[in-house]
Amino acid sequence: MTPQAAFRSVTSLNFMSFTLHRARKRLAMLVSYTADWALFIGIVLILGLGSSWYMVERGSPLSTVTVGPWVSWVAAGRTDADPYTRAHEARLGILPLSTENSQSFIARQDSDGRTLHSSCDYVIAGQEIPNFWWSLTVFDADGRLIPNVLGRSTFTSDTTAINPDGGYVVTLSRDAHPGNWLPVGGAGRLALAFTALDLGTRAVAQEGELERMVPTITRRGC
Repeated sequence: MTPQAAFRSVTSLNFMSFTLHRARKRLAMLVSYTADWALFIGIVLILGLGSSWYMVERGSPLSTVTVGPWVSWVAAGRTDADPYTRAHEARLGILPLSTENSQSFIARQDSDGRTLHSSCDYVIAGQEIPNFWWSLTVFDADGRLIPNVLGRSTFTSDTTAINPDGGYVVTLSRDAHPGNWLPVGGAGRLALAFTALDLGTRAVAQEGELERMVPTITRRGC
């Protein structure tokens, strides 16, 4: 091989090596750029979907009011309800009473923040509310009534035994109890619904009225 041919061969090899190096570098930059964008889009989707799910499932201070373990959607059943409230109702497949003349609360924990479960006994204590009709209903975690031999899942202001001082106590338990007893069987996790209906002409959720409207939920033992 002549010196000129050898020089051309070496030059060609160097050019090919440089071209491959530059191609690999551009490919690495493209992969890194694409990975960064994919990570960014993934984070945006996760945060967006996660926040939307939370707003529909749990609500926010703008769409719900919380009193102890009880949560109420303040615009439920109203024509001017926000999109998250509407989505919450649609997801659960419910048609709630309008909050213009009623208020419904859901509790999945006791007053100490512990998850309600059928393996435990609970005492639900509250006070009668003049000019209001109310109901207290127990469900399983999926919102279904719990089958029991008494066929009882609800107490109302008409069916609950009221104490002389105007208070009432409802027992939530697998085993039978005297008085106002709601059987829960072996349902597992539980949910309680408390609904108050204004029998007059004033709005239900007046300032300071919610705190004395909803009962406390105390775990007695498991």
